[in-house]
Amino acid sequence: MGELQLFTTLRCDPELITTSSGDSANFGWNENPSPFYMLDLHRDRLLKAAIHWGWDTTVRTLEGDSGLRTLEDFLCKNVKEAAHKPYRAKVLIDREGVLSIVKAPTGPVPMSNLFPSQLPAPSSPTESSLDIVRVPERNFDFDVLLDGKTTPKTEFTHFKTTHRPMYDEARGRASIGLADKKEVLLINDRDGSVMEGSITTPYFWRNGRWVTPPVSKEFDPTQGSGGNNGTTRRWALER
Repeated sequence: MGELQLFTTLRCDPELITTSSGDSANFGWNENPSPFYMLDLHRDRLLKAAIHWGWDTTVRTLEGDSGLRTLEDFLCKNVKEAAHKPYRAKVLIDREGVLSIVKAPTGPVPMSNLFPSQLPAPSSPTESSLDIVRVPERNFDFDVLLDGKTTPKTEFTHFKTTHRPMYDEARGRASIGLADKKEVLLINDRDGSVMEGSITTPYFWRNGRWVTPPVSKEFDPTQGSGGNNGTTRRWALER
């Protein structure tokens, strides 16, 4: 394994600057005029991982209001294209607190998908007559497969790092190419439950409500499914 880096991938989108918080939903970071989607939650996930591994220099880079501004300034300087069209930015940081980035253009996403005010039942309509209700648009194009092998839960499945053989191997076993509209669900080796998707957070309709595999707030090998402590999962659960 090469030098370990922590990373998070976030959306940079000029449409986010005009996001309105005029209804009861809480947009979090994006109540501020910012093109960076859930930047505070992305910072938090990096910071928690740095604390876990004892990367003191990285912790000092990321912690507090100054750390959040450092990350925002870094993105402003390095994703200037996001002022005109959406970009996907993979932000990496090493144990010395050095930030780097990999970026690429990405497609449009409705604000109702980024900030849904509700997740309707599978059989319910996808549109609402109330403007204040943001119902996500649905995409049924993806095939979802179960991994043929199980995966142990470790720090590397809880935190998002550049050590990713478990995901690459699961996608390889499912024969998923870069452009394929497919996803594979990783399976916990202890109890056979779904851990997470290789690149997504899964939700399941169970007993009249949506549920997602449980993830402990701090890494604990005895708690939760072992999946990634992701940003959109946290956002949804807090609401």
